[in-house]
This record gives sequence, C-alpha cells and structure tokens, in this order.
Amino acid sequence: MTSRHTKGTPPVPDVLQHFDSTPVLMCAPDGPPLGDERAATDVIGDGMYHGAAWAAVPVARFTDDFFRLRTRVAGDIVQKFANYRLKLAVVGDITSYTEASTALRDFVRESNRGTQLWFVPDTEALRVRLASVGGPPT
Repeated sequence: MTSRHTKGTPPVPDVLQHFDSTPVLMCAPDGPPLGDERAATDVIGDGMYHGAAWAAVPVARFTDDFFRLRTRVAGDIVQKFANYRLKLAVVGDITSYTEASTALRDFVRESNRGTQLWFVPDTEALRVRLASVGGPPT
C-alpha cells in the first residue's frame, strides 16, 4: 500500500499519547489507507506493540468503501479490532457520508452508544469522551 504523504517528505509516524490514563495510538493522516482487514491488522499490531487501548484513525486514512456499509469493509475492520480488543475511534468529519446514507447514520449513532467504535469530529472530542468514561475502557 502506498502512503498519502507528499513525495520527498517522510510520513508522520503514528504515536502513542495518553488521554488521562487511557493510552491512544494516534494514527497519522498520511499513513497507509485503511480499507481492508490486512491494513487493520497493521494498525492493530502497532497499537498492541505500543500498549494502546484505542487507535484513533483520521477519516482521511479510510477508503470510501469503509463508509459504504453494503461493502462490509467497516464490519470486517471493526470486527478485527474487536477480536484483538483494541478499540477504534474514527476521527474527523464524516458528514458527507452520513448525509448520503441513512444506514451509515444509524450505524454511527449505535456505535457511539457502545464502547468498541466511536466516530468523533476531532481529537479533543475523543479526549473529552474518554475522560467522561472514567479511565481506560474495558
């Protein structure tokens, strides 16, 4: 897979940050696209190596198929994260996708009620949300 970074500029690495006591792998927006289980496994492996409880992946890293539920890409990726007990936060504006799909809008709403997958508009919203659950999610 190719990175989305500018030619000649090294990609920004994914880094571990702590939001209160929760370790979060902050994925760079210019990293490899996340569009299948293999790409998800790469992020999961990086997250596990760093001891992350969450992986925060920018919307720019996801292929369009992730947001088309009929492709099952989102389900496959989310299931892979769940199998490895790493939680996933999709970070960024997905309004154009949710306005085009009632099913995706419902999926986002239901996911945000749970503890495995959250869709948040930005990193600060993730920080606030994690603080409100009182420590690392189980």
